[in-house]
Amino acid sequence: MPEENIAAVSMTDEGAPAKAPERKKRNAPKRQGATPGPARTPSKASTENVTATKTRFGAEEKQAKLAFIEAQVAGASTLKDAVKSAGISEQTYYNWKNSVKPDRKPSGGSLSASDGFAELVEIEAENQRLRKLLAERLRAENADLRKKLGLD
Repeated sequence: MPEENIAAVSMTDEGAPAKAPERKKRNAPKRQGATPGPARTPSKASTENVTATKTRFGAEEKQAKLAFIEAQVAGASTLKDAVKSAGISEQTYYNWKNSVKPDRKPSGGSLSASDGFAELVEIEAENQRLRKLLAERLRAENADLRKKLGLD
């Protein structure tokens, strides 16, 4: 019986004892699937800690949050801090801002081709008038300088 408790040690060619081969470890059996039963509902304490909940805001809430953020930014706060204090992400802020932004048109309204041409003609006339005025002043100044220097 004492021989049974002794592990078999084999000798190598060099006379050093070799390690006995180790047995493979077995994995625990895997579950085939969840058993159909009543659905488990999370407790109230665990739902309060969830931060990635999806919240949908109404149009009035969006406007209010955008106004709040604009007021904070105007009050020397950074945009990042203002958005964080409003409880939304920066990307949400930009999405809301772009969706609410009205389409801007030119201040004169939409100009037709004939109105644009008439405006261009008017600007050209003003340009000619200003060039003539500048030329007259430069001639007068040049004449005064010639008189002072005695070149005339």
